[in-house]
Amino acid sequence: MDWIFMRETVIVLAVLGAIPSIAASMLHMRGGISASRARHFNLTGYALMAVSMALFIIAGFRAP
Repeated sequence: MDWIFMRETVIVLAVLGAIPSIAASMLHMRGGISASRARHFNLTGYALMAVSMALFIIAGFRAP
């Protein structure tokens, strides 16, 4: 279970959170998706980034 607190896992979650947020902005700006769909993508991205930040904080508390 220690793999979840590894640096690589936290970075991957942050990047996976950034991708839908960036895509939502770009697609909405170009008219590819509606505002509600863009909001859904943004919320998904922010949720992944929040999990990444929480794991980063927990990993800091668990450090020797």
